[in-house]
Amino acid sequence: MSIIAHIAVGLVAALHAYILVLEMFLWERRPGRELSGFDATMARATAPLAANQGLYNGFLAAGLVWGLVADDPTGHRVQVFFLTCVVIAGVYGGLTANRRILFAQALPGALALAAVLWAG
Repeated sequence: MSIIAHIAVGLVAALHAYILVLEMFLWERRPGRELSGFDATMARATAPLAANQGLYNGFLAAGLVWGLVADDPTGHRVQVFFLTCVVIAGVYGGLTANRRILFAQALPGALALAAVLWAG
């Protein structure tokens, strides 16, 4: 597998680990509130929902790391599966929650997926 594909998958995994931290642990603090645009009251009210989203992002990150460390063909297939999940989640979030998600999640996932498929 291409080193570029590995780097792209690693960056998407790191992005989703970062999102996990923001949504699960920093949602009511400045970084999380800047991400959401919520005031303190709304951040407190939505913290359980954000933590749930963060957990899902953690599963995506874990799956991508698994894909990086597993031997092929399993590793390749796992990367394709989890990157596809990232793209679908990003498109859905971009259409239903905030258009920024298309660029912050779906685009990096799609670029990494293209690299993985190209590397083959």
